Amino acid sequence: MHLVLLTAWTVLWFAVVEPHGGFSWHYLRSGGELIYQGTSGDGTGGLNLYAHHPELQMGPLSFLTAGLFNPFPEATGQFLAAALMSLLGLVIVVLAGRSAAHHFLGTGTNHQRLRQRVLIAGLAFIPMWIEVAVRFGHLDDVLALFFTALAVRAVTRGNAALTGVFLALAMDSKPTALAFVPLLLALPREKWLRAGLWCAGLVAVAWLPFFIGDSQSFAAAKFAIPNHPASALRWLGVGDPETPGWDRPAQAALGLALGSIAVWRGRWAAVVLLGANARIVLDPSVYTYYTASVLLGTLLWDVIGQRRLVPWWSWLALLILYGSVFAVPDDAARGLIRLAFVAVSTAYVLLWPVRERGRGGRRGRRRPPAREDEGPAQVHGTGATPWAGPPAAR
Repeated sequence: MHLVLLTAWTVLWFAVVEPHGGFSWHYLRSGGELIYQGTSGDGTGGLNLYAHHPELQMGPLSFLTAGLFNPFPEATGQFLAAALMSLLGLVIVVLAGRSAAHHFLGTGTNHQRLRQRVLIAGLAFIPMWIEVAVRFGHLDDVLALFFTALAVRAVTRGNAALTGVFLALAMDSKPTALAFVPLLLALPREKWLRAGLWCAGLVAVAWLPFFIGDSQSFAAAKFAIPNHPASALRWLGVGDPETPGWDRPAQAALGLALGSIAVWRGRWAAVVLLGANARIVLDPSVYTYYTASVLLGTLLWDVIGQRRLVPWWSWLALLILYGSVFAVPDDAARGLIRLAFVAVSTAYVLLWPVRERGRGGRRGRRRPPAREDEGPAQVHGTGATPWAGPPAAR
């Protein structure tokens, strides 16, 4: 019944948004045409794509996927892509639920309450997912977040190879997914190398040919966009008219640092939220589709990182970040709201006491988790009780 409700909710939002959607789909369509050119055409496609089109900020996997819709008439291809991307949103909610169920396996968790928590969080997640998937048509964000959700599922199952593969595919879809790499550290220490090699190898396979084929491809990393008056950057004292040169490296560094701290604190389920927070607090633009990554982060935190019945962080993120776009007319005020949300949510997931993961857990714990408290569950032998220790302890 829960899946039926979420499906109906998705279809409703799709029907409302789709007639006016596809705002950015032309970027994906153009990139999809260019990447399949090879040596044909005017020489600006194929491996020369990023050198000649630095405005195309999506990953090669996104363009390869978008190109599959180009044989259709433009309107038909856009509609089919939007429908597929909407479906992936439902799959993500299911993946989050199954990841949570596996994570809490053997802890005495009430799985009926868990399903209710997933449903309530999913109802907040879907509207923002339709924003990125249908209204904007950002296939790159969709694929990056989808593969990240698959990586979370692999983490809860302790599968190093798949964790590395899915994180690599996320970065091959959109470079900003680099901030989610600390998920690798949620695996047992002895699996870090294997996961890291898979991740680094697939990222190299996807991206190196472009930089080897044309050294001017590095220009794509320097592409600048206007610094919007409603950006949180303005409140941080950055008054540059467009993207400062240090901004994108700082986004990645902040996301990686916060995610690593979260894993060290035994709160690996916060990695995606913290990576998304790093992006929206330091990005000069304020497109509403950015919030989809935050909502994935709150979804994962609400269903895996804590055990409250009401996933209030998901609804707070939706109402504060998306609702303020319509309710607050002043640009500076919206920028302050974004900054405040990032500061409060980051402090909460890193510092607020959380309930123990094991049976009979108690509130108020501030110490790093013991072996049975946090982390992805692992089954040791037939009939063994799942347990997980903090990565820092292994």
